[in-house]
Amino acid sequence: MADTPAPNGNGAAPAEDQTPAINALAQYAKDLSFENPNAPRSLQPQESGPQINIQVNVNAKQLAEADFEVELTLEGDAKINNEVLFAFELNYAGIFRMRNIPQDQLHPAVMIECPRLLFPFARQIIAEAVRNGGFPPLYIDPIDFVGLYRQKAFEAQNQQADQTGPLAS
Repeated sequence: MADTPAPNGNGAAPAEDQTPAINALAQYAKDLSFENPNAPRSLQPQESGPQINIQVNVNAKQLAEADFEVELTLEGDAKINNEVLFAFELNYAGIFRMRNIPQDQLHPAVMIECPRLLFPFARQIIAEAVRNGGFPPLYIDPIDFVGLYRQKAFEAQNQQADQTGPLAS
């Protein structure tokens, strides 16, 4: 009796679920670096706030038919008068299973939705690393992964156009 599927109320077996889904199978820090090169001098009270610089990058690779490893890389530093107070780099990744996502929507889902799911965890790791370095925690503002995706697509399109050269008339 346990081997037979349960009826859906009208005597028929339930249909296979076709709902699009993204499942996070694992999340992990691949690389974390925090530098406080001028401590303890950098920990002294400052006259002005630091200039914060942050770069974001997303990469993905397919592991199996429906499984992808997505890496979110956050690099940044804080400077006052070109003197580094602290610098960090975090490569945070996850393995995601993509189900029932149309092929034309798969790449955007992997490159937008997966990093969107990873970001809060990466943000917390950075905040704690900065705090553990002796500074107030750095809470990175939310990232527009749609805008980042569009920017990367635009850059790739321009790079491809540059490589093919001008069109002959």
